[in-house]
Amino acid sequence: MTEPLRWQLQADTLHLSGKLDRDTLLALWQQRESVMAKADIIDVSALDRIDSAGLALLVHLREIARDQGRTPRFNGINDKLRSLITLYNLQEIIVSSDKIA
Repeated sequence: MTEPLRWQLQADTLHLSGKLDRDTLLALWQQRESVMAKADIIDVSALDRIDSAGLALLVHLREIARDQGRTPRFNGINDKLRSLITLYNLQEIIVSSDKIA
């Protein structure tokens, strides 16, 4: 059994863990503006599961940061999430920090 969504902001990194899907994202959605006020990195390495609604939330979090003048990067994108990103053609939006040279 996977855990519900949990998040923690440490320095400039938003750490997400558990399950990010339509059933678990409401609490983060309600706090999205304040959570993204300081986040430059979104760490998804501890997510057990993510669905298309969770992916949409990641895109929205990125846009909130961009509206605040930052372009956040994503850490820990696994193969399943990468497949979902590719399926929705979001490779230019959900950018892994691993790609930075």
